[in-house]
This record gives sequence, structure tokens and C-alpha cells, in this order.
Amino acid sequence: MDKFPIGIIGGAGGIGRWFAAFFEQAGYTVHVSGQTSGLRPAEMAAACPVVIVSVPIGVTQAVIREVGPHMKKDSLLMDLTSLKTGPVRSMLEASASEVIGLHPLFGPGVSSLEGQNVVLCPARAVKWIPWLRGILGDYGAKIVETTPERHDEIMAVVQALNHLNTLVLGLSIRETGISREELERFSTPLVRARLEAVENLFSHPQLYAEIIAENPHISRILDLHEKAFSAVKPLVDQQGAEALEARMRQENRKG
Repeated sequence: MDKFPIGIIGGAGGIGRWFAAFFEQAGYTVHVSGQTSGLRPAEMAAACPVVIVSVPIGVTQAVIREVGPHMKKDSLLMDLTSLKTGPVRSMLEASASEVIGLHPLFGPGVSSLEGQNVVLCPARAVKWIPWLRGILGDYGAKIVETTPERHDEIMAVVQALNHLNTLVLGLSIRETGISREELERFSTPLVRARLEAVENLFSHPQLYAEIIAENPHISRILDLHEKAFSAVKPLVDQQGAEALEARMRQENRKG
């Protein structure tokens, strides 16, 4: 397939900027738009056969509804958000184009695609899916294909539960009144990594709040989290290490 222009709405920062650089390195012309710069959605759709939406989760569907009606039937509309059910549904409803949900499971700090997991949710994809599989695979990505619904169910654990635990850890640490500097002096490498994760989460509140709260499976995850804590708390409070060890051995046998 010949090289063609690619448009990224929200490509001025974060993972959008990363993919702009990636496609440019692969030889494509990339048009990037920010909130106040670059092509407007209608112009982007007219100029680019592939348009990627890379904006915060909370405004993704609004942007999709803005650009979708301008997409040609033989073009491709994608998004890069951490949730897929809502955005993919909006892309299917708003456009006549082919539609693929794309979720790179890495942040903009990685140097290459080599060895990185990337999830594809092909929703209406015949012409464009071989191209996308090809370019991602050629640069070493590990591609997983699934439905938007299954993606969000798994992300409820991989992302929502993970970040929820980091949030609770950070809130609990701050309640102790022990400074970050003093914790660093006593910390293990694992704790230092966890402290960095806490700092990163509090530094990007919109991103992580949306990943946690907007996941359609978060209610179940909250229930499971509360149930697990409620089961462990009395073991520590009332029965001590032997009971806690027995519970851990029981879980280990379940494997």
C-alpha cells in the first residue's frame, strides 16, 4: 500500500505525539491537530484517509462525533484511548468509514514498539486491517485482537484495579504523615517503584481518574476489591500471621 497522509487529532502531546513520530519514521506524512492548532476535524477527514483520535477519555466520543460524519467510506477511523466499548460504538455510529479501536499498552516514554503489547478491536475493518497489522508487526509489536467489550473487561483488572490500588496506597501513605524523603531512605527497590507509581498517578489526575471511573466494569471491581480487603482485615486484626499465612497458602494452591 502506497504511503498516504495520516491525521492525529490530539497528536500534540502524550501517546498521540508518540504515534505521530512513529508514523513519520515509517515514512508517512502526519498531520497533527491540538486544541488550538492544526487542521479542524472536517479538514483532517478530507486530507487523510486514516484519522486517529488521541484525546482524553472524557472527550473522546465528542471528538469522534465531530470528525466521524466527514470520514469517507473507504477511509479508516481509529482511537487510542484506554477504553474501547464507548469509543468504538461512537465511531461505528458517527462514520461510514472502517473502524478499528487501537490501545497501545505502553506510555509515551518507550523508545520503540519492539516487544510492546498493542490491542486491536477491529469493528468494521476489511481494507485497512492488513495494513495496520503489518506496520505494527513490522516494528515488533505483540498484537492482540479482541472485542471492545472483552478489552474493557480485562482492562478493568490491568488498568482500573491496578491504578485503584496505587491510589489507595498513595492516600494511605499520606495519612501516615511520613514524608516521601524519609520513606526513600528506608525503601527497597520495589517500594521505590511503587512510590514512583503513586507520584505519577497524582501528577496525571484526569488520565487515571477516567481510566478507573469510566471503565464499564468498575462497579464489579470495586466490589471484589472491598470483598478481598474485608476478608483479609480480620485475619490480621484478630487471628495474626498464622491465619494470614493459611489464607495465602490456600490462594497459592488455587494457582
